This record gives sequence, structure tokens and C-alpha cells, in this order.
Amino acid sequence: MRLSTRFLALGLAMVFAASVAVAQMAPIQYWRPSDQTGLNIFETTKDSGAAFNGLGVRIGGGFTQGYQVLSHENYATDTDGNLKEGITSDADKANKLYTIGAGFNNASANLNIDAQLARGVRMNLVLYLSSRHHQETWVKGGFIQMDDLSFLGSSFLDDLMKYLTIRLGHMEINFGDSHFRRSDGGATIYNPFVENYIVDAFTTEIGGDIAFQSNGIIGVFGITNGEIKGNIVPLADSLGGATPAIYLKLGYDTKVDDDFRVRVTGSMYTQSQSPRNTLLWGDRTGSNYYMVMEKAMQNSTTASNATAQAWSGRLNPNFANNITMFEFNAFLQLGGLEFFGTYNMGSGSSSPAQKASALGDRSMNQLAADLLYRFGAARNIYVGARYNVANIELGNLDTAGEYAMSSSDRIAIAAGWYILDQMLLKGEYMMQNYNDFAAGDYRNEGKINGFIIQAVVGF
Repeated sequence: MRLSTRFLALGLAMVFAASVAVAQMAPIQYWRPSDQTGLNIFETTKDSGAAFNGLGVRIGGGFTQGYQVLSHENYATDTDGNLKEGITSDADKANKLYTIGAGFNNASANLNIDAQLARGVRMNLVLYLSSRHHQETWVKGGFIQMDDLSFLGSSFLDDLMKYLTIRLGHMEINFGDSHFRRSDGGATIYNPFVENYIVDAFTTEIGGDIAFQSNGIIGVFGITNGEIKGNIVPLADSLGGATPAIYLKLGYDTKVDDDFRVRVTGSMYTQSQSPRNTLLWGDRTGSNYYMVMEKAMQNSTTASNATAQAWSGRLNPNFANNITMFEFNAFLQLGGLEFFGTYNMGSGSSSPAQKASALGDRSMNQLAADLLYRFGAARNIYVGARYNVANIELGNLDTAGEYAMSSSDRIAIAAGWYILDQMLLKGEYMMQNYNDFAAGDYRNEGKINGFIIQAVVGF
């Protein structure tokens, strides 16, 4: 009854939000639609997209319901110190995997509020109504975006703002291009696949950025606190205090016509010291692969659960103390054929002690490539494949006393149908392997495979 009541309340909230959105549908300038028409939009362009008709509010949202048939296995040490395939005994609970079967996952939902405050000035607020990690409502963040400062009455600023976009607030930072195509709680309509990358470069931070766009050239400069939340607790005096995080992007995006487009970008993010940087661990909603490659027990007395172990199938480099990351992206559209590629590389440490140690910072790299073909009268049907591999020095040592490199690779084959601009049905078959983990690690020679179907609404 409790679960049914929660889903009923969630459904009523979404229906109410949809009815309000249909009733109002206020035109929002410099905005990315939350349905199929928002596909392959990265930074919002300098085309206003709508006339300014005074203060207006638009309410929208995203909803995702998944059904999964996934299985997993490992080859780790048991209580006798011997390698054992598929540990299932409670006696070996340190490395026993969580028992999973086929079933529906919890529904996820987001609520989006966009307000047009003045010509070229809008506010965005996103709430996670329900997600894997937080079933209760949480605020993702909110920001003000300014593409027009004509209310200040300065002709100099008017000329400048023909090329600039300013964002301020607690917001999804514009590092790389992959965050524009990922699943974010209930908002999964942009992602042609079910899950995000193995290392998920996504976070919300407090700060601001300035984007420059002219004749296809893109430049972004941003500065933030480097954390997913506000924090007024200082670091120890001996550490010198936290430093700001800075990110940059430079790229070129050219669209010859509706059937030919090329975009290439390079991004950099760096913070020299932080109490808890979360660039690679900033998703507060959780993975869309429920409980795969998770231990049965969190510790000796507490069983694992989908809320606490929310990021199944992903790897966290844990560059919490300091981090420098690069992301390079390429997007090619040729008719209905699309390619999107990502390469990440970076380094960091989990603590001041690790940074100051003889081995110093750890490193990681990641490669991902999506190939899609969209067809149908409105290109509302697609098939695609993704390859993703991540290599990370997690902190354990090899026989030479150096950081050991562990890796995970994933292949996903997907298909989807946009029944309406606002409705998507998609499915995915996936296979994931865990390589070069320590024998005593529960992920050693781990394997995941199976399929997931998701029903998605975005408006």
C-alpha cells in the first residue's frame, strides 16, 4: 500500500504538472525543449527562439519507468582465501553479490520550472521528485541565464551580448559535451541508451560561467566552488584552504544543412584543493542499472539496498581532494546517421595524504563511442550501439609497488521509438566486464549482461 500510494501521488503530480504546462505553455527564450525537439542541442544558441511577451512561467517534467532483466557474476576470494566463481554463500558475504532477478525499477520523475523574467533573462529550477538515490523530493539546482542585458540601457553591453551568455547559480556545469546526452533522474529522453558512461562526468556546483558563440566558434569560461553543495567548513590551516574550480571549453560547431553537421570540442576542469570535489561523482539520482555488481552486504551487519548502493555499474576514481580533467568530444550528423565520441583523461587524489605521498596523484582515462541511425518520416525511430571503456588507478598497488590499473568495458545495443515528441519507448541489451581488479575485490572478473526496457515522458 505504501509503495502504491507513493506511485499514485507521483502520477497525480505529473498529470497536474502536465495540465498546467499545457494550459500555460509560456514562450521561453534561449531554452532547450525537454522533448524530442531538444535532441542534439548543446549550449542554447543566440537565437532567442521566441518573442518576449512579459513575465511567463512554464512547467514541465520528465518521467521514466524501467523494467530490467539483468544478471551478474564475479570470481573473487572466499573465506578460505581461494578464488571462487559466482560467490553465493552467506559465509563468504564479504564478496557475495547481491541477488537480483527480473522486475520493475522504481519510477523516476523530475519537475522543471522555467520563468521568463525579462527579454533574454530566464530562470531555471529542477526538482528531483523521485529517484533511485532519493525517493523524496530534492532540488537539483537553479540558475539565472542572461542572453540580453538591454534592461541596463547600455549600447556597449547590447553589442557584447550578441555573442555572450551568462549563467549564475547552483547549476549543471558545462564541462564537456557528454552531459548534454545523459540520463538525469526522470529526464532520460535525450539519452538514446539506458545508462550513462562508466565514469560519469556530471555534477552541479555553485558559481557561474560565460559562453561565447560566433560563426560556429564556442568558448566557455566558468568558476565554481568545486562541490555539489555549499560548504562553509574550512580545511585545516596547514592545508591552505579550498581553492575555486575552473573549467574551460573551446570548440567549433557547423551545420551545413539539416542533414550535415560537425561539432568538435575540448574541455578542461581543475581544482587544486577541495574538501569534497564530486565532478566524477555528482549524480544524486543513481544508475539505471539496478544493483548490478553490488555486494550483498554493505558491511558485516547491513544488507545492501538500491538507495545506498545507487550507482551500480559505474566506477568512481575518487579524485575528491584535487583533480584535473580533460574531455574531448566529436559529434557528426550525416542524414539519419549520428556519431558521438568522448575521450576523458585526468588525474587527482582522494586526500591530502595521498597527494603528498611518494606515488602522488592517480590517473584515469575513458573512451566512449555512440553510433546511431535515426529513420522514419520524422526520424522518430532509431537503432544504435555504444562502446565504453574506463581505465582507472583506484589506489591498490601492483607487484612493483606502483598504482595498479583496473578497467571496465561495456557494449550496449539499443533501439527506440518516439511515439510522440514527448513520449519515448526504448530498450537496450548490454554486456559489461570488470578487468584487472584485485583477487580480493568483489568485482574481480565481474560480468553483467541482460536487457532493460524504459518508458519515458518529457515535456
